Amino acid sequence: MIILSNFSNIHQWLLGLIQNAVATRVVELTIIALAYLAAFALIGLLLVLAERRIAAFFQLRLGPNRVGPWGLFQTVADALKLVSKELTGTVKADKFLYGLAPYFVIITALVSMSIIPFSKEVQVFDINIGIFFFISVSSLGVIGIFLAGWSSNNKYSLIGGMRTGIQMVSYELSVGMVVVTMVILSGTLQLSQIVALQQHTWFIFQGHVSAIIAFMVMMIASTAETNRTPFDLVEAESELGAGFHTEYSGMNFAYFFLSEFMNMFLSASIIVVLFFGGWLSPFGITAGIPFMGLFWFILKVSVVIFIFMWFRWTFPRLRIDQILTLEWKYLLPINMVNIVLMAALVWLGLTF
Repeated sequence: MIILSNFSNIHQWLLGLIQNAVATRVVELTIIALAYLAAFALIGLLLVLAERRIAAFFQLRLGPNRVGPWGLFQTVADALKLVSKELTGTVKADKFLYGLAPYFVIITALVSMSIIPFSKEVQVFDINIGIFFFISVSSLGVIGIFLAGWSSNNKYSLIGGMRTGIQMVSYELSVGMVVVTMVILSGTLQLSQIVALQQHTWFIFQGHVSAIIAFMVMMIASTAETNRTPFDLVEAESELGAGFHTEYSGMNFAYFFLSEFMNMFLSASIIVVLFFGGWLSPFGITAGIPFMGLFWFILKVSVVIFIFMWFRWTFPRLRIDQILTLEWKYLLPINMVNIVLMAALVWLGLTF
């Protein structure tokens, strides 16, 4: 189901221009796809700039300030550099899998983005199994990282790929259990319905202590899922060069680089939808104001992303045994108890 309710006039205009319902549908889908591709690239560029600025803030320095006003064009210059660079590789690589791996990570991120409800007016697919679809598709990205590490035929890349299989698969379990916890509270898998149920009170408050625990676990697990510090052993620069993408250059490297930031954006978006009311205003002033919901959604996501970046410049990198201990000895038991706690709260009617 395509939700673009404020664009019905455009639909009627296209239908009158083309005079064919099927062709009009194809043109609309093409326009939406191009718009999402443009948004995908723009969000990636803005997040790279934000990362640099926030890193500079925490390290008491200026950050990029030479290219363009306030360094705004630095990321654009870097993107042009990556686009123009030669695609180099290694003769010992498995050519097919080596070339396929970057497309796994970038396509899964793009498809996952299609399910995100940016506002009541802007959502491409609002299906009744939305959160299940998101978890299923986004989890395929690990295949691309694993393929990149293995097919490069480089010992550093291989170690990074092996760590991927261990770390990301482990923390997907925690993410999935947090989602189950919040689905028990909401009673639906449809993302728009999850947001609508928070019209009066966000789930972070409706679910009492259980929802707060789920939120804390989700923040930790999402940081690990996106391979960000202190869980960045997959591409630990001080140990592995660049980890799983050591042998990649040009646009292939850019795909991995962009997908990391987009996965952070997607994780933050799901956290906002599940816990903080999605596009809903905390003051109840979105009704009747075009795209005010989009403003609140972006603002909430920006706050969560800032926290992710705060983690990166605050905590030291963990060892692989510490990462696995945290998941299997702490987060997993906490999640199991928390699911039972949430079910009891819902059954007893103790939620707001």
